[in-house]
Amino acid sequence: MRAVVLTETGPELRDIPKPEPKPGQILVKVHANALNRADLAMAAGHLHGARGGVGAVLGLEWAGEITALGEGVTGFAPGDRVMGSGGFADYVAVPVGQVLRIPDANLSFEEAACFPVALRTMHNAILTVGAMQPGETVLIQGASSGVGLLGMQIARAMGAGAVIGSSTNAGRRARLAEFGADLAIDTQDPAWVQAVLDFTDGKGVDLIVDQISGALVSPNMRATRILGRIVNVGRLGGMKAEFDADLHALRRITYTGVTFRTRTPDEVAAINTAIVDDLWPLLSERHFAMPIDSVFELGAFEDALSRMRANAHFGKIVLRH
Repeated sequence: MRAVVLTETGPELRDIPKPEPKPGQILVKVHANALNRADLAMAAGHLHGARGGVGAVLGLEWAGEITALGEGVTGFAPGDRVMGSGGFADYVAVPVGQVLRIPDANLSFEEAACFPVALRTMHNAILTVGAMQPGETVLIQGASSGVGLLGMQIARAMGAGAVIGSSTNAGRRARLAEFGADLAIDTQDPAWVQAVLDFTDGKGVDLIVDQISGALVSPNMRATRILGRIVNVGRLGGMKAEFDADLHALRRITYTGVTFRTRTPDEVAAINTAIVDDLWPLLSERHFAMPIDSVFELGAFEDALSRMRANAHFGKIVLRH
């Protein structure tokens, strides 16, 4: 089968043996993958948790159909349309707990491939770790990414009183209202914190889901209300930053870091169950829109990575098999 494999000289499309499902796993024929920022790091040779390194198959999410079941798997059958975590390969063998059914028969594989990472990241950050309550104000930093766009929609659908999204690109910022933003901000504008405070009558937001970090760490705290929460899900703006410890204490902010790199398969399965319980009717009814920026054939994966690297996309970049 074909797979995008990291070699000593970079990613290459190679023929490798098709996997066999182990007990508790399913084998999936992949029809589409979606790209994520972590793919760039892995393609450059960096590890993403335990994933990556020379010889590894790159990629984090896919959609396809089941072709075989490992021993002990129940509740699924060959031919079922599913989506989940795994690499840029024609076939993947994955634990059944990491798989989600594609909820709508009319949802294409290309569309479905855009959801697994965003659903898990934002459901967990907004509803579980962020503990958002109906009526609260939510700010998504980095809102024009596929994950950010879905995050705004989840917050809105689950009863947020107001949603704020950020993007430093004027064109992308102008489109955030289409995906639930009541206010769109540019964090390169020194007045962005004041704009958020003005919007919230001086109180600050209840919850920030931060995909940027870096220089935004302390300004985020200025934009958060007393006893508010910040959930750090990404470090696109830098891994390290100045942290105003006194401001953190004064505002009594709960600041939590999350990642899927250190979660166990059982933890991921529990998150999947929560997603289905909370969001599946909405997803089945196409309540959530995930724009596809562009579609590339698997053999053109380098062009897809280049587009993501250029940060020129709005929504998701997809590989089609």
